[in-house]
Amino acid sequence: MQNNIPDPNKVFPNEYGTTCFIKNVVKAPNIIIGDYTYYDDDTDPAGFEKNNVLFNYPEFGDRLIIGKFCAIASGTKFIMGPANHRLSSVTTYPFNVFGGAWVERTPDHLLQLPFKGDTVIGNDVWIGRESVIMPGVKIGDGAIVAACSVVTRDVGPYSVVGGNPAGFIKKRFDDELTGLLLELKWWDFSPEDLAGFLPVLCETDLEKVKEILKKRLGK
Repeated sequence: MQNNIPDPNKVFPNEYGTTCFIKNVVKAPNIIIGDYTYYDDDTDPAGFEKNNVLFNYPEFGDRLIIGKFCAIASGTKFIMGPANHRLSSVTTYPFNVFGGAWVERTPDHLLQLPFKGDTVIGNDVWIGRESVIMPGVKIGDGAIVAACSVVTRDVGPYSVVGGNPAGFIKKRFDDELTGLLLELKWWDFSPEDLAGFLPVLCETDLEKVKEILKKRLGK
């Protein structure tokens, strides 16, 4: 079966040419992306790092971490910490970046910025078209972000959020199924095991899925 399993190390994994497995094109040391996570764009899917991760200065210290099997739609933007301005003084204006007498009289620009920490996207997350993910946000496994959303706060696993700012819409599943999926961690299966398990992952009878997961987990 191995020869028929899609290769996570391909840049363009299918015939459409708009879908890119982005772990294979990102170079910044502070951007970490899991296998099979793709960005889809009909203009420049391989330009994800340049076009979609904004204000990324690795020396600032924050990271963008995206799990496996995520689907990232066209136009999604990840805003990194250096996009912020100083908030602790009476002005937010970044005098320091313009040089001359201003740089001599002001602290280093990056050292003044609020640090929000890493931006972390879980596994099997679907982010809709033209969404914006703000610095330091954590999005849990299996979550869905509706198109054109601005995500300013953490999103729980298997939740659906949307809007500006993005708010909670609903849970995808009941707590039992969500718990089973989080325990299962199917995204960590071996390629062969995952291929054999795909009918379960695509099954729409969720009660049947629960029973299969319980059996597999020994419950």
